Amino acid sequence: MTQASSIPSFDQASAKRMQAILDNKTKPLGSLGRLEELAVALAGITASTQLDFGSKAIVLAAADHGVARKGVSLYPSEVTRQMVLNFMAGGAAVNVLARHAGAKVVVVDAGVAGGSFAPMPGFYDRKQGGGQGSADLSAGPAMTFEQAKACLAAGAEVVADLAKQGVKMVGLGEMGIGNTTPSSAIAAVVMELAVEEVTGRGTGLDVEAWQKKVAVIQQAIAVNRPDPQDGMDLLVKVGGFEIGVLAGVILEAAKRRMPVMLDGFISGAAALVAYRIDPACKHYLLAGHQSVEIGHRRIHEFLGLKPLLQLDLRLGEGTGAAMAFTVVDAACKIVAEMATFDSAGVSQEKSGKDAFDTKEA
Repeated sequence: MTQASSIPSFDQASAKRMQAILDNKTKPLGSLGRLEELAVALAGITASTQLDFGSKAIVLAAADHGVARKGVSLYPSEVTRQMVLNFMAGGAAVNVLARHAGAKVVVVDAGVAGGSFAPMPGFYDRKQGGGQGSADLSAGPAMTFEQAKACLAAGAEVVADLAKQGVKMVGLGEMGIGNTTPSSAIAAVVMELAVEEVTGRGTGLDVEAWQKKVAVIQQAIAVNRPDPQDGMDLLVKVGGFEIGVLAGVILEAAKRRMPVMLDGFISGAAALVAYRIDPACKHYLLAGHQSVEIGHRRIHEFLGLKPLLQLDLRLGEGTGAAMAFTVVDAACKIVAEMATFDSAGVSQEKSGKDAFDTKEA
């Protein structure tokens, strides 16, 4: 960072108070595992032990990619537009799972090829690229610096609007045929790994197509030489419009002490961009799930995140984030509704044992 961060620090005092609250619940210490870790993390993020995330939203950013013309995906770019219409109609997997989790879905046209979509509630037209999608990153920069700034600003704007509506947690979703290619480029550059180590089969490429995809990503990195320490340079040279919007969502949410639930590999790439722009955002990130994309695990390891779920998902859209919202609700209910030792009249530990110790039973 070249200037002081505007993101507040993780509140260690609130996190410690939350751990004390959990330790006084009617259970052996630490026995609710990741649910306890999650509650502690949420307390530190929000600087409060009063956890309330009743209003949550998936921010789904969509864009097309010039590099898709190099055959890096099995699907044609028209699918991006078709799926945006599906999201807006409420018929996609993320819509179903968001409804299940009691969350709303808002859609951002960050750069979908073609004309504008009809306006409707919960939709943001922030199209970059003049209806052409991003440029082919294997031949030069994916976008201009001004376009990258506009994407970040769009993400921040959406979060500001959602905050006004009472939303207290955001999940990330995306749609963009070919977008695992820029994501792999970002991951390889930031983590200084070989492209093969972070590039998966996407939507089901065979070995020959996968090798072609790897070669395209290697060419993009060689042509553009992105700076691994500079988030804006990464976004401009090997990013995507939807990745930029999601990075903007992360940064603005962190400024507002709003937890950010990551989804899959593409949202992980957005997190790497945001992290390189302002490392302080890392403490506001939650890993919703571990996808089957090989680079996804490496991103979690790099950012020090542990996924809440492992369901072998590989769809994107924000589906894993939506599912993870239900785990957040469970953690919050443990804190709010579970009895304490005193209130339940349960004996606490005595001489190293308590009412739950069954090791010698």
